[in-house]
Amino acid sequence: MPLKAILKSDTVQKVACCLGAQYIRLVHATGSWQVVGDETIRKLRREGQPFIVSIWHGRILMMPYTWLRGEQIHMLISQHRDGQLIAKVISYFGIDTVTGSTSKGGASALRGMLKTLKRGECVGITPDGPRGPRMRASDGIISVARMAGVPIFPATYSVARGRVLGSWDRFLVAAPFSRGVFVWGEPLHVDRNANADAMEAARIELEERMNAITRDADERVGRTPVTAAPVVTEVSSA
Repeated sequence: MPLKAILKSDTVQKVACCLGAQYIRLVHATGSWQVVGDETIRKLRREGQPFIVSIWHGRILMMPYTWLRGEQIHMLISQHRDGQLIAKVISYFGIDTVTGSTSKGGASALRGMLKTLKRGECVGITPDGPRGPRMRASDGIISVARMAGVPIFPATYSVARGRVLGSWDRFLVAAPFSRGVFVWGEPLHVDRNANADAMEAARIELEERMNAITRDADERVGRTPVTAAPVVTEVSSA
């Protein structure tokens, strides 16, 4: 059997995802972790209030432990094969998924997220996924927050020991026995009556807040901060 066929087999993928989940558990169990800025989200969950958690694609490895233990969350996962592998890994932590993205499969994903939030449960979104540009927020998450009438909470993590991959998202792979930190940012509220300009301002504000807490997390553990992808500006022809 060709190697590609073997790697695509359900059995191999199931084993790989199980090992991935066990690795995440190992990293968390052997590490020394600090949590910063989670007071507001804990208060909201005690009150049964839903919200959106916003995490950069490159910082999703430890996402199961960024979230509150015992609380339900639904993660927006792309229809791409890589996204489905991520879905299988996080399922070992009791995290459900909504399939789609804020672009592809957007209509069904949007309906799923709005229903979830209406039930009083939270949703997690990587606003630069599934393909980037790195650490640049798309406007989809802003639309969901506006339509659902819920706040967005930026979240991230960093570790002293680990490796930043050369992938488009500069994915951070945490190492076991490391010092780590989870950082939550202040909530971003989007008015239900926001026009296009207000929504763009909210998108930029979210992006800046997420990059600020990611930089803060990296600096807290002595890691060189990862920078966002350059902003691509369109040049109009004369």
